Amino acid sequence: MTTSLVPVRYRGGTVEVECAWIRPERGDAPVLVFLHEGLGSVSMWRDFPARLCDAGGFRGLVYSRPGYGRSTPRPAGERWAPGFMHEQAQDLLPALLEAQGVDHEVAPPWLLGHSDGGSIALIHAAAFPGRVAGLILLAPHVVVEDVSIASIEAARTAYRTGDLRERLARHHADPDSAFWGWNDVWLDPAFRTWGIESRLPGIRCPVLAVQGRDDEYGTLAQVGTIANAVPRTELLVLEACGHSPHRDQPARLTRAVVEFVARHVPPVAD
Repeated sequence: MTTSLVPVRYRGGTVEVECAWIRPERGDAPVLVFLHEGLGSVSMWRDFPARLCDAGGFRGLVYSRPGYGRSTPRPAGERWAPGFMHEQAQDLLPALLEAQGVDHEVAPPWLLGHSDGGSIALIHAAAFPGRVAGLILLAPHVVVEDVSIASIEAARTAYRTGDLRERLARHHADPDSAFWGWNDVWLDPAFRTWGIESRLPGIRCPVLAVQGRDDEYGTLAQVGTIANAVPRTELLVLEACGHSPHRDQPARLTRAVVEFVARHVPPVAD
């Protein structure tokens, strides 16, 4: 994907956000906005966004949050607060969508979020219920579970002693910005009480909540909590699938997303 750096107003200043459009020429097609995981970026999605957009006839907007990819890195020494996902959902994402000309009044976007990106999508949809056409959530977090902390602690060891830093450097201009921003906040004792269950009843749009049976970062209770709180939720549990359904089961996921969006896109008037 060809990316560009887009200036976006955030935290009283301006940050550069790495963005890529997929099939922007499809002017009337639904827009899918891809929100990456806690260590993700535009490039870490690989070719999944393009393949999904081609399969469904969508347009796609992929971006790297500040601190990730080629976007403005996290300032040296800054530690993200437990509310960092709320900031991303309620401040940065609306500003980015406006900067990219996504008009929620004319055609509300669909948000496809993975892991932390799924949580951000949920918070955004709850805060701005009229601005989102639907949510596709891949292994989202709504509470902090012991299995999540254990896997994130293991990632810290891999970053310090293994080749994880080298692998992340292929996708982030500043891998330390990406890794320690995510890892430090998740392992902050204050983050153990983080949760967004109270926000879920505010979501009005349809939701496809997807989780792998073998997810090493969360249990099925995460998507179950969403289904119990959001009436228009459909669950998809994938076998032989870990934390990244778009990598472990791309064909099954693509089919499910295309069918889900088709069920909820109003027919075009003659």
